[in-house]
This record gives sequence, structure tokens and C-alpha cells, in this order.
Amino acid sequence: MPVISTGKVLVSGANGFIATWVVRTLLEQGFAVRGAVRSVEKCGHLRDTFAAYGDKLELVVVPDITQEGAFDEAVEGVDAIEHMASPVHLNAENPDEIIVPTIKGTLSMLNSAMKHGKYVKRVVLTSSTAAVLQDDSEPKTFSELDWNEQVLQQISEKGSVASGHTKYRAAKVRGERAAWEFAEKHKDKLGWDLVVLNPPYVFGPTIHAVSSPEALNLSTREFYKIFTQPSTPATLQAGNCWVDVRDLASAQVLALVTTSAGGERIIISAGPWVWQDWLDAAPDSSKYQKGISGAGKDAVYKIQFNASKSARLLGMTAYRSKEETVRDTMADWEVRGW
Repeated sequence: MPVISTGKVLVSGANGFIATWVVRTLLEQGFAVRGAVRSVEKCGHLRDTFAAYGDKLELVVVPDITQEGAFDEAVEGVDAIEHMASPVHLNAENPDEIIVPTIKGTLSMLNSAMKHGKYVKRVVLTSSTAAVLQDDSEPKTFSELDWNEQVLQQISEKGSVASGHTKYRAAKVRGERAAWEFAEKHKDKLGWDLVVLNPPYVFGPTIHAVSSPEALNLSTREFYKIFTQPSTPATLQAGNCWVDVRDLASAQVLALVTTSAGGERIIISAGPWVWQDWLDAAPDSSKYQKGISGAGKDAVYKIQFNASKSARLLGMTAYRSKEETVRDTMADWEVRGW
């Protein structure tokens, strides 16, 4: 299916950590952007941040993305969609508190795109490797063929007493599967194709509106805490995989403009880490804790992701280093006085 190289892109949840970088990357590459946010109050920072782009940035308010028809007007006249609005928290008591909004928000966007997205050629959905990995005592490399069936079983067995991470991961599985099922069910009616990107932890400097470290999004809040709060050796050897937010934003745009990406599920990962790796990679500073020197040397990277498809389809062969990511993130903290 033909994809876009110019035109207007709808970005949902445009004021979020990742999405604001996607807006910036799209504008830098000459696209016009229609950013959807949940309230008028969330528009000001985006307008100020991207004032130099004038009418290339348009903002619309979609108060409740779970409502049927919520994006009907937002999709009119756009050439592609980056659907990024989705709950990201570990506070749900009942699993449905996060699973249902994730599914409904995704289907609301896809239904609007099908019914009113006359010019839409591609929809890029941001999922997560939370929908891919499964916890295991043995190290494992996961690929796009893997699905986190484990968390669905845990939710079925434990319900509300399941962990916050389990509920969040189950929401990612259910939300992504709902998207693929929708695309398959309506494939004869759609003028667009679907791409799903699955990033792991996303780190890097912040350009969205955030008032304090406590107000950071989940992944960057954890990143900040590891530098500012004492950690045990066990914590320092815990880890996952990661990608710099700026590399992920580039991947989001590449997924729009690369014809062969259509219909694909693509992992975007720079590689594994344990927390001590980040402390070791940081510039020298007396303001932040250094952990335990050497604590990361014997750590086992239990989770890795095969990111070869992102290299093959999107040309994502080089990622920012840990040193660059932590340097730029700490510089952002300094400017903010944190």
C-alpha cells in the first residue's frame, strides 16, 4: 500500500513523553501535525515549544479517547496516524481499569480512521515489548513472534491481586491484539494498513510539560530515582532493554514512510541494561549516586530482544549509546534545577 512522504499526521496523546518527541521529529522532517490532547490546558506547552512551526502544528481536544466516535473529526483530512494515547501506570486495582481503556482507545481510533479517515494511508500504533516478553528464570531473546500469554493467565488466575506490572502488561497484550484483529476483520474496507512498534523501556531527555521529578512518566521517573535514591545490589543488577526516546521518535516516522513496514509488528530496542550500567555510563557528578562499582559486571541480561526486523525494514542499525542518553538526560535535569 502506498505510504506518505509529505502531508499531515495525526498524533494522539501529543503532550506525552514519547509523543512530543514524535511531534518534533515530524515537524523537523517537513510534515504538518495535528496533535490530539485531552484538554485545552494541555495545549499551551505544545504551542510554545513548537511556535516556530506556525500553522504546521494544529491542536485538537479529544476529552475521552474511549468514546465511540471520539476521533471522528480529528482523522478528517490527515494522511496518516500515530496512535500513542494509552494508559501507562501501575495503579489499577481491578485489571479492567487499565485493560478496558487501552482496548477502547485503540478501537475508537481505528473505527474513526475506517469511517472518516478518507485520506489516511497508514496507522502506526505504539505498543510495547510488555506485550512480547514473558518472565523466566533463564535468559531469553524474544522476537516479534512472541506474545506475553503469561500475564493473561496470571490475570485470569489472580484478578485484582495481580501485580501492577502484570495488569499493565496484560493491557498492552489485549490492546495490541485488538488492533490486529480489527485490521484483519475489516481489511477489505480499509484504505490504510497498520504498523505496530514495540519498544522496551524508553529513556532520554524530556521536552513535554513536566513540573517535577515526581511528575515524570513511569520509565523516566524510575531512571531519575536510580540516580537519586540509595539502591541495593539486587536492584542495581536488575534490568531490561531500552531505547532512547529520540531514536524511537525516528522509528515512528520511518514506520510511516517505509512501504515494506505495512502490516508488520516491529521491535525497537537498543539492547539490554542493568541499572548499574547507567550509573557507570553517567558523567562524573557529586550530585548523583554512583551505585556499587562493578555491580553490573556479573549481572545477567535475562531479557533481550531481536531487533533485526527494525534494521531490515526501517534501517535502524545504529542507536544512541547509554553514555549519550544519560549525559543528555542529566543535562536536562540540571537545566530544570533537579
